[in-house]
Amino acid sequence: MIDPRLTNAILDRIVRARTAPQRQPLVVGICGAQGSGKTSLVARLAALLSEDGVRVAALSLDDLYLPRAKRQRLAAEVHPLFATRGVPGTHDVALGLATIAALERGEGALLPRFAKAADDRLPVGEWPYAPESCEVLLLEGWCLGARPQSDVTEPVNSLEAEEDPQAVWRGYANTALTGDYQTLFARIDLLVLLAAPGWEVVAKWREQQEAELRAGGGPAVMRPAEVARFIQHYERLTRWILEEMPQRADLVVRLGERREVLALQG
Repeated sequence: MIDPRLTNAILDRIVRARTAPQRQPLVVGICGAQGSGKTSLVARLAALLSEDGVRVAALSLDDLYLPRAKRQRLAAEVHPLFATRGVPGTHDVALGLATIAALERGEGALLPRFAKAADDRLPVGEWPYAPESCEVLLLEGWCLGARPQSDVTEPVNSLEAEEDPQAVWRGYANTALTGDYQTLFARIDLLVLLAAPGWEVVAKWREQQEAELRAGGGPAVMRPAEVARFIQHYERLTRWILEEMPQRADLVVRLGERREVLALQG
């Protein structure tokens, strides 16, 4: 159940933003760590906007992941950790920019989709269409709107210390974040941050998600030790976002350990 205070706060800001002269569509960016409820929130917002007759589309940064073959080449040529999708450098940012450009032209653009179970992009024939003259684009992602760090030399966890001791992987990802990612993020008109209480809670949320999959016999589920290693790929940038982004986001949603809304700021 999405807290109506949250949806009402975002919808109110969308209404106000749409009254001022601007580009179309209005791009609403929703940033939040893994397990923070971004997907459910976007689905609810899209439904409410559609009910009001607003032409709306939704796109996740996850849907812009590079195909598996390209990430494997990146892992072979730059660093083995790039075989795991997630950090900047593993997205097709140009595809995201082209999609938004088509929406700006008023076209009914195809919306990329990525199948996490297969760890690969879905065939184009399975991508949905955004409506012509789209008025609002809901764009969400775990590192959406992130800015690069000034220094990434010191490791933040055992993954970085043991598997990236020379900071090649995290340095490449941080450099990637300075490029086209910032062009994409600059297109966001309204930035919302779902702020977790801290990294430890994010790790707990991710393990809860995987435990539910294990209980349901889902495919390719990870054991607790595998989850613990996996989430370390996201720790550095998640911690940085929680530290840096609240000062500039248009709306900061302070979440509790049960993902309940504690406060709305901005």
